[in-house]
Amino acid sequence: MKRKEDVFAIARNFMRSRVILTAAELDLFALIQEGDSTAAKMASRLGVDKRALSRVLDCLVTFDLLVKDGDVYSPTEEGAQYSSKNPESSLPMLLHMSRLWDSWSDLTQVVEKGPGSEQKPPKPMDPASRRAFIGAMHVIGRTLSEEIARSLDLSGFKKLMDIGGGSGTYTIAFLKNNPRMRALIFDLDDVVPMARERLEAEGFLDRTDLVGGDFYRDELPPGCDLALLSAIIHQNDPEQNLELFKKAYRALDPGGMLLIRDHIMDESRTKPPEGALFAINMLVNTRGGDTYTFSEVEKGLSEAGFVNIRMLRSGERMDCLVAGVKPS
Repeated sequence: MKRKEDVFAIARNFMRSRVILTAAELDLFALIQEGDSTAAKMASRLGVDKRALSRVLDCLVTFDLLVKDGDVYSPTEEGAQYSSKNPESSLPMLLHMSRLWDSWSDLTQVVEKGPGSEQKPPKPMDPASRRAFIGAMHVIGRTLSEEIARSLDLSGFKKLMDIGGGSGTYTIAFLKNNPRMRALIFDLDDVVPMARERLEAEGFLDRTDLVGGDFYRDELPPGCDLALLSAIIHQNDPEQNLELFKKAYRALDPGGMLLIRDHIMDESRTKPPEGALFAINMLVNTRGGDTYTFSEVEKGLSEAGFVNIRMLRSGERMDCLVAGVKPS
């Protein structure tokens, strides 16, 4: 049972969040790395209020993201990860969270009036922001993708289709762990160059075909015996997912398997806890997205024609896996 103090602590977490998001929006960690290491220098560079900026910087010290010596600030090892000057910066993820701030503030209105009523949409990404975000997703997802790839015996499969595969994080992990496998990434035309760049850097471009398209409008390319929907189904309503499952079914070779990675909720819809929270993120940011139970996913896959539908893995980190097979 939560104590009143615990509930208050959860409720005021938005204060800490706001400080970190403001630091991200101002790119304070990069300014410090560039030598503007005092509040006075940073305020002058940014054209902002020195006292207000000082209070933000001091809070970042208490969060162990900065250290302070006199009036000089420097980033901790953790804080340095959020500088835009870091080649593997996680800053784009913080900026993505900042874009969600307004939509989350509309939660009460969404509950009162329903999703898609009059809430403000998330701020759109420009091409540079999209590129940075996909790069950050690769950095953050690399470890989990390799863990998932190692947990699966896919030795009997010849070619993977990574649907909406971004820059290829899961494709790379699957190819690393399955030396005889080839792959195909299907994603939007402006994402494909990012995948090509990442695959070439990792040494897997010669084993991967890249196809541009929109899985909401286009059919999926045929010729694969394994397909992956990684962190896709939560952005869709059930009808959109059913249509996507049908497209995957049509594209797969007979005997092929569809893998779904996402939060898969228990029947109470309270576990995993992160999945329950992520359902709110979909509630305030999409018209029909959600996190789904196994029975809901099973129903859609079965209606699309898949058999032998089973849960391969459960977890707390959006690392649940559901599989379905296209009959031979």
